[in-house]
Parts: sequence; C-alpha cells; structure tokens
Amino acid sequence: MDMDMEDLDADDANQPLSALLSELQLLVSVSGGAASSSDPPPLSDSLLSGLYSHLSTSTGPSSLVSRLASVDLSLSSLLRHLSSSIDSTSVKPSLLASFAYLSLLLSPSAPLVSLFSPLHFLSILRSLRRSLKNQATSSPDSTKQKPKSKAHSKSKSSSKIEQNRQPGDTSNFIVKVLGLISDLLTRIQLESYNDTRKSLIDTISEIMGSSHYQALSNSCFRILRIIISESGHGDRGEATVEILRSLAPLMLLSIKSPVRVGVIGFIGREIVPLGNEDEGVKKSLLFLPRFLANKAPEKAEPRACAVETILEITKVFNGEELLDFVDYVVKLAKGKPKLRLLAVDLILGLLNISKESDSGNSWRVVCLKALVERCSDTVAGIRARALGNIAQVFGEMSERREEIGMEGFSDMVRRRCSDEKAAVRKAALVLVTKAMGLIGTVDASLLGVLGSACSDPLVSIRKAALLAISEVFRRFVDVNVTHEWLQAVPPLIVDNETSIRDECENLFLELVLNRICQFTDPRPSGSFASSDPLFSESLLHLLKGVSDGEVAPFIKKICTSLGKKKKLKPFVATSLQNIITASNLMRHAPEGAWWLLAEVSLYTPQAVDWGFLSHHWKLLGDAGRKEKVCGDDGEMETVLWARDRVSLLNTISNVSMELPSEPAAELAHSLLSRIEQFNMHLSEVDAHIKSLRTLCKRKAKTPEEGNGLVLKWSENLVSKATETLNLYLSEVSETKKQSDFATPQSGSRTKGLKTKSPSVSAPDIMQQAVTAVFTVGSIVIVCPTVDLQGLIPLLHTIITSESNNEPRLRKLSATTVSFKVVAPSLYVQSWATMAKICIADDKTAKRYIPLFVQELERSDLAALRNNIMVAMADFCVRYTALVDGYIPRITKSLRDPCEVVRRQTFILLSRLLQRDYVKWRGVMFLRFLLSLVDDSEKITHLADFLFSTILKAKAPLLAYNSFIEAIYVLNGYQAQSFSDPANELFAIKGMDERSKLKRMHIYVALLKQMAPEHLLATSAKLCAEILAAACDGLLNIDNATGQAVLQDALQILACKEMRIQANSTSDTAEMDEEPVADGPGAATSAAALALKGRIITQVAKKNLIQMAIPIFIELKRLLESQNSPLTGCLMDCLLSLLKDYKNEIDEILVADKQLQKELLYDMKKYEEAAKAAAKGNKGKNVVEERCKSVLRDVNQCKATPPLSAMSLPKVKGHLTGQSGGAGPSRPASVLDSVRRKQSFESDEES
Repeated sequence: MDMDMEDLDADDANQPLSALLSELQLLVSVSGGAASSSDPPPLSDSLLSGLYSHLSTSTGPSSLVSRLASVDLSLSSLLRHLSSSIDSTSVKPSLLASFAYLSLLLSPSAPLVSLFSPLHFLSILRSLRRSLKNQATSSPDSTKQKPKSKAHSKSKSSSKIEQNRQPGDTSNFIVKVLGLISDLLTRIQLESYNDTRKSLIDTISEIMGSSHYQALSNSCFRILRIIISESGHGDRGEATVEILRSLAPLMLLSIKSPVRVGVIGFIGREIVPLGNEDEGVKKSLLFLPRFLANKAPEKAEPRACAVETILEITKVFNGEELLDFVDYVVKLAKGKPKLRLLAVDLILGLLNISKESDSGNSWRVVCLKALVERCSDTVAGIRARALGNIAQVFGEMSERREEIGMEGFSDMVRRRCSDEKAAVRKAALVLVTKAMGLIGTVDASLLGVLGSACSDPLVSIRKAALLAISEVFRRFVDVNVTHEWLQAVPPLIVDNETSIRDECENLFLELVLNRICQFTDPRPSGSFASSDPLFSESLLHLLKGVSDGEVAPFIKKICTSLGKKKKLKPFVATSLQNIITASNLMRHAPEGAWWLLAEVSLYTPQAVDWGFLSHHWKLLGDAGRKEKVCGDDGEMETVLWARDRVSLLNTISNVSMELPSEPAAELAHSLLSRIEQFNMHLSEVDAHIKSLRTLCKRKAKTPEEGNGLVLKWSENLVSKATETLNLYLSEVSETKKQSDFATPQSGSRTKGLKTKSPSVSAPDIMQQAVTAVFTVGSIVIVCPTVDLQGLIPLLHTIITSESNNEPRLRKLSATTVSFKVVAPSLYVQSWATMAKICIADDKTAKRYIPLFVQELERSDLAALRNNIMVAMADFCVRYTALVDGYIPRITKSLRDPCEVVRRQTFILLSRLLQRDYVKWRGVMFLRFLLSLVDDSEKITHLADFLFSTILKAKAPLLAYNSFIEAIYVLNGYQAQSFSDPANELFAIKGMDERSKLKRMHIYVALLKQMAPEHLLATSAKLCAEILAAACDGLLNIDNATGQAVLQDALQILACKEMRIQANSTSDTAEMDEEPVADGPGAATSAAALALKGRIITQVAKKNLIQMAIPIFIELKRLLESQNSPLTGCLMDCLLSLLKDYKNEIDEILVADKQLQKELLYDMKKYEEAAKAAAKGNKGKNVVEERCKSVLRDVNQCKATPPLSAMSLPKVKGHLTGQSGGAGPSRPASVLDSVRRKQSFESDEES
C-alpha cells in the first residue's frame, strides 16, 4: 500500500514536467524538427513560466535534461528555441528564457563546453540591458496620463498596479540571471572570447548605474571579481583596463552617491591587492587617475566629484608613484583651459594629502609654484580658482617662503587685486587676508590697491577688501598702513550695505579703540625721564589720523552708531583721559586725543571727570596760550591749542548734564565774556556758542526759559558785533577820505615819508571785525530768530564793495573802498555770514542769491568760491525752485582752476543729484563727463565711482541717450544743435594724442554702462548721425573740429568695448564664476541668455551689412576724393568691424570689390604679423612695421614690393592686359599711379 502511494506521489510530481515535455514535443514537431528549422520559433509565455517554475527547484535542471531523451528531444534544440525567446522584445519572457537557458546550460549532465555559444550569451546580455531601458522609460509614462472615464480609470489603475509590481519582479529575475552568469564564469573560460568579456563588463557597469543598484550590486561586483581573479578569462591587466574604463563614469557621480562609494570600495578591496601581485593590474591602476582627469566634466560640482575620486585613488600610491602623478598634474596645468582648471583643484588636494603623509616636501614646492603660475592664467576663472586654492594652503607656509621662491609674489597679488574680473579681485583679496605671513611686508602700491578696492562697485569686493586691509593693519602698524586704513575703512560707514557698515564698526572698535585702551603710563610713580618715549609712534599716528579733516566726519558717524548701539564702553573715555593727563609735561596733548574724547564723551558722560575738565580748562586758558606761543613754532602751537580748546568745549557740552549747577553757571559766564571780546581764533567761536547754548538749555528749568536765555544773549552779541563792525567801517572810510583828499607829495619830499594805508591802520580792529562777523554767522545757526536788521546793511556794503569799485561806479562815490583789497578775510567772512542769514531768512535769500552766483563766476579768491559753492548747495536744498535756473552757471565750477573747488563742486552736486534736488538734464551730465579725465586723481576716482555705480543704477539709459551729443560737445563742435557758448569750457579740442586719449577714456566709460542692445543702437546712431552726416555734408569735415568728431566716431566703432558679445553679462553676474546648481531653472536661464545673445549677434550682423557698410563705402569715396588723412582711420575701423566676418567679406562688400581686396590684403598682413609675434622670430618693432597696411607704406614713399610677391590686390597691366608678371618689368607710370592713389598717415601720426 505504501509503495502504491509513493508511486502515486511521483506521478503527481511528474505531471507538470510531462505536460512541459508534451508541449515542447508538439512545438518541435510543428516547427519541422530541430534539424530542419533555421530560425526556430520562440516558446510561449505559459511554457516559459512553466520552465521557470520547474527549473527554480534544485533538481529541476537535471530532471528536465534526463527526461528530454525519453521524448526524443535534444537539449541543443531546446536551447535554440530558448535563444529565440531571449531575443523577444518583451522584458519578462526574455528574462525567463535567459534564466532557463543558463539553468539548462549549468545542468550537471549538460555538455557545457560544446553547448556554450558566445552569440547566445550576447543575446542574454542584450536582454539584461533591454530590461533596464524598458523599465526606465515605462515607469515615468505611467504617471503622466490621466483616466478619462471610470472604466478607463479601472484599466489604468490595474495596469499601474501591474507596472508597480513589475520592477520588483524584474529585479528578482535579473538577480537570478546574474547569479547564473557568475556560476557560468566559474565553469567556462572567456580567454578566447574577448568581445564577449568586454560586452559583459559594459553590461555590468550599465546595470550598476541603474536604479536597481542596491539589489544588484553584490551580484555585479561578484562577476567583476571573478573576471579579474580567475585565470581563465584572459590577461588580468587587459581585463582590469576594461573594467576601470567601464566603471569610470560611475566614479564621477556625486560624492554622496552609493554607486560611486561602492565602486571606489570595490577598487580598494579587489583591484588594489591584485595590483601588488600583477604588474598589469598595477599599471592599470596607476593610469586610472590620468584617465579620470581627461574624462572630468567642466561644471563645478561634477568636477569636484572627479577631483575627490582621483585623490582617493592616489592615496594608495607610494612615494615614487605619487611623484609621477604630480609631474603629470603639473604638465596638465599647462594644457587646455579645462585641464588647467582641473589641475588647479588637483594640486590643492595633493597639497592636503602631503600634510597627512610623512613624505618629503620637494614635490609640494613644485605644486605650489605651479599653482602660483596659474594665478596669472589667461582665463579669469582659472586665475580666481588658483588664488582661492592658494588662500587655503598658504596659512601654514609662512616659514617656507624662501624654499618656495616667492620673491615676486607680492607683485602678483597686487596685479590680481586690480584685475579686470571681479571674481579674480575677490579671490586675491581673500588671499591677502589669509596669507599675510607669506606676503611679508606690504608696499605702498599694494596698500593703494587695497584701499581702492574698498570703493569697488561690487558689494562682495568691498567686503573682501575691508577684511584684507584690516588684516594688514592688524599685523603692521606703521605710518603708511595706518594712514591707508583710515582713508579706506571709515568711509565705508556710509555704505549702502548693512553688513559692510556693521563690519566697519566692529573693526574700528577692535583696531582703533581697543588699541587706545591698551595705553599704560610707562613712568614710575611721579618720575619722568626725557629719554623714555611716553607714547608709541603707532599710537600717536593713530590719534592724529583719526582727527584728520577727511576722515573725521566718518569717525564721527562710527562713534555715533556705536554709541546708539551701546558698544562704546566708559573705559575708552577713561583711557583717553589718561593719555591727556600723561601728556601734561609735554607742550600739548597728542593730536586727536581731545577730539576723539569729545566724540566718545557724548555716549559715556559719566566716565568724564569734572575735575579733569576744570583743570584743563584753566590749563588751556589765556595764561597757557601765552606760554605756548613763545615757542619757535608759535603759529602752529596756537592752532593746536585752538583745536584742543574746541574739543574740550565740545566735551563739556556733552557732559553738561553731569556738571554741578554753580560750576556750570561760572562756565557759562566765562564763555559769554570770551565771546564778547571778539578776539578768539575763528575755530573756537562756533564751539563757544554751541557750548553756551547747550548749557543754557540743559540747565534751564523749562524749554521756554532756555530759548529765552539763548535769544537774550544772542541779541546782545549781535548788537556788540554791529557796533564793532560799524566802528571798523567808519575808520576805514575816514582813512580813505584822508588819503584821497591829501595833497600828493612830489619829488624828493616824499622820500622817507610813510603814507597812511587803511590796510594797516588798525589791524586789531579789523581782526575784531572779522571775528564779530563770523560770530554773527554762528549765532544765526543756533538762534535763527535773532534780529539782524542793523547788521545786514553793513554786510551788504562789504560784499558789494568790489562791484562799486568799478570805474563806472567809482565816479559816483569818491569814498568807495574795496574790502577785497583792504581786508580780504573780512570780505570772505561777510559772504559766508550772509549765506547763513539767507538760509534763515527766505526774503533775504531771494535778494542775494543772484549776487552769490555772480561772485562765484568772477571771484579770483579760491576760498571765497569754495564757500559760495557750499552755500549754493544749501540754497538748492532750501530754495530748490529759486536756484534751479542757475544750475548751468554753478556747474562751471567743475572746471575751476583750483582743485579743491572742483572737488568740492563735484561732491556737492553729486549729493544733490542723488537726492533729486538737481536732475540729470540739460548740460549737467555732459559737464560731469570731464571729471573722468580731471588732472586730480582724487576727482577721477570719485567720478569713476559715480558713473560706474550710482549713475548706472539711478539712470541706466542716460549714457545711451546722451552719447552722440557728448561726442559733439567734447570736441567743441559748433552747430545749430550744439551752439551753447558755455560748452567751450567743457570741450577737449584738438587732434593731439593727449586730447584724443582723454575723449576716448570718456567714451569707453560710457560704453561700459550700456547693455548689448544699447551698444547695438549706439552703433547704428553713430553711423546714421555722424558718418552719414559727413557723407551728406551736414557734418563739416573741412575744419579740424569736424574731422575730430568723425575720427572719434570711427575709433568708437572700432574699440573693443563696442563689440557685442553673445554672453555679455553684468558685473554682478560675473561674480557667479560657476553655477551653483545645474537644475532646470539654471538651464532655462542659461538658454534664455544664449538665445538673447544669438539674436543680438544676428541683428548686429544685419545692421552691419544693410546700414553700416553702404555708409562706409560712400564715406570712403568722399574721403578719397578729398585726400583726407582720415581714410586710414576708416580702414582701421573697417578691419576691426569685419574681423569676425572674414569668411563673409565677399557677401558684405559686394558693392565695392576694390575695398574688398584691400581689406583682405590688410587682414592677411595682420595675420602674418600675429604669427610672427607668436613665434618670437622678430622684435616688437618689426611686428608693428609688418602690421602697417600697404596704403600707408605708399604714403611714406617706400618702395612698392614686386607685384609677383603680392597675392592681393593685383594690378592689371595696361599694355599686356595680363595680371601678374615680374615687378621690375612693369611700366613706371603704373607704379606711380598706385603710389599717388591716396595719402595716409603713419601709425605714429594717427
């Protein structure tokens, strides 16, 4: 019974196999037998599924092979049917057939060697690749379509479920197939099938790069390990090369990619140990970094991944191997731009590796030198990258400067800090910050560059420059560094960028105030040795620089900001008091100490001791003043005393709330008494009045009481000032009358007699009158309501005395005195006080503003012109409509002979323009242009910043709209539309080289502000409004002015700034040296910019052909008919314009064949000269000589080369009617006609 049951179970188990065999037998019989079928049909899906189920068991392959013979079927015929199924386009059947094929092939009873076919194996590999591609393309499509109906929705959802299930099933099938392949590799040898091995390796790498890496990685790495470890699969070195080449794209994936990590780990685990045993594997591994370097992409992030991979591989190299790779990288740094950029990053990584290793530093020095060389690369991105990499490694290199050989390193850094590319400038400034130890001493030129960078238009450059120059100041505290830091950093407190202002405050706190707080008195208790320096030189220079007139306003803003943020500590004021107290035995306190204490005390009043102030108030009184004046430098000591006293008064005003009542009242009475005497230095008057007002208002019980006290003593002072001024005027008038009506002495009787002169009659009274007038001006500021009716007529008499002294008016008044001659200081101060009165009283302003404008134009006193310019700026703010009509006359001060007046005018008008009190209309813009080429370097620096930063943001189209008019005005061309006589003052006339360079500098500055589309429009306007005007006779080119206008237009069209580049970007975008991300947004933006560039380029070419060239041809004929020297300039312009269209000249110049030949010939000469310069066969002079055109050589009466040596142009013989021939045999008349053809200037003359 048991035997029957076992037989029954066996029959049940064999039933599926019997069914498969029956189906196979039927398929073979239908196809006509195995022998007769050349292309056997594939198996059905159901049959393949049955085979898969049966062969998945442990005994399935053996049982199937053994049963095939019983049904008269051969294993080879079944394998051919399976191979047809493997080639199926359906993924699942193909994988099932591959699994069945390999399972039967690996059956113990199957003849593996005789049945294995490389073609069928390649079909299996194709099936694997096809399954991956089909899966990658099918899954996204299933999510894009939406169901249109419920039934359709159900079908779609079911198909989606099937597709979602399919990837997992496919992965399982692929894993099983790969497992069978690895088993197959252990039983067969691919040594004779190199193509099969290469295809297998490529398929494995493709599988590893798919989305199934996690599930398939172990099987893939096992296959690769078998290929290189088993001896029967060919040469190990060749196999390793194929594997590494196939895996190279996977090594260049993202750093965090698991595929890349797995591949690098496989190389370290499997290939590196084999390299120690096999020389071929070792050689392949050594060349892998070089192969990856050549395959590295250009974009930033992929390139960084490539560098990281290369460096990880080189970590396993020994010293000699690493040195060979370093030599390769150094050579790479001299190759193509892409390779140079990669080499710069590789050098940085290699230097970091050298820190971790104990190997020598000989190759480290070589790498550093190569990196420094790349800092002067022709590509800006490489320069910036090299500088940035140097900044990362040079922090620890200060002690090895001699070994590296960086003698010219400082010069290189200075050049890069002023590089034309923003990214390079920023990298160089960062290098200065991080590598001061290697740079060593900082010369004046580098300091100047760092200071200039602090006013760069780009925010990031200003930040980097701020940190760089501060790092220099932190390390070096000599006079030059201190001066440059104070000139560059404190002005940044008014920067528009908040982060720059904050950094400026922090650096001032650290580098200035903290250093002052470190002062300690070096003297022992109570003793002082004259040989011991009390203050260090750095401290003295720092305090003096802080109070400098140009820096002081910015220091005041910094102290104000720090005080409001409560960052000013009382210890600062205490330290300054200690410094002043320690200097009691000196002639005066260190210059700037009192001034800085006055600024700090406003926010730390409790830290200032009243006893200290009282003591120094007495010390700086009249007795102290007389003692100090007795010195050799009495005048200088008086000025320093006055400055200290002003700062002391400001300090007292700041701490007035902390003063006791009685000392405050005594101090106020003392101040008022000193003011009433009108004998103080002018710099003290304002401080006395402001201190007196502060004391009155702060010590009064109510604001009304304080205002009443201020008004009371203000009217008292004005009354006394009026009496003093009236007394002086009466005395001057009386003296003038006596000198006019006295009988003149003649002959020898006048010898030895002194004529009484009003200028020396009463110097003390005159000085009192000057002080009284100045005092009234200060009073008007603190108390605008004071009554001045008695003083205004006296001031009117003084300021109009110069007008009344004209010959026509002198007859009407015999007693008229010119105070400009008699008392120039009183004359200047009267104008200043009248300006302050006009600010306070609008009725007075309406009467006197015309007088101010008139005096500004005709005065020969620079100080008075400067004061009036400041007053006019205040008037423009207060009475904008009233002053607007005088703006053209005010702008004439931009051409003032005095540099101070020009700079003051430029600064004041620039501020008014930024605040919209004055508009960029009329002549304002054209007159500002000359500041770009001013003789003063300070003014040109300010003008560059105004035009490149402020104006570009505020009025971006102004340069484009006014460009043509600027050409006419700068040349002084007088036409109906440009006939303003005042423009003559703002013209740079002349054809000399200096004038042309100045005008060209202005044109280039304007062109740099234009966008590509504006450059295109400007080019069209130049052709239409200047070149065409010359052709039509509207522009007179018979005189020098018209010729200068035409020559400027031609040079502008030929300059490199006028060239329209497809990838033109703004300066701000230039900072993005490399895109941060490569997402769809970045790709869309880049595509849009590229499209815009192509459109602009096409339009430029169209305008050149349709508009410019016909005008050039007509203008050339006109200039040739007049024998004009501008023909050479025209030819140069044409050469520059057509240089980019060399292959299209025939199409462009179809209307003038002769011009076409001449241009082609000139271009050939230029190319030959360029080649000669590149080869270095001849010197610079020879190259310049060869660059000259043939027509210019003719003009210089040089011998014409033989016609046989010329390719173009060919002169046709008029006798023989043939071209060419020997030169000497030509008739002389032909050559003479060529020589006389045109007259051109030489390169030196043009």
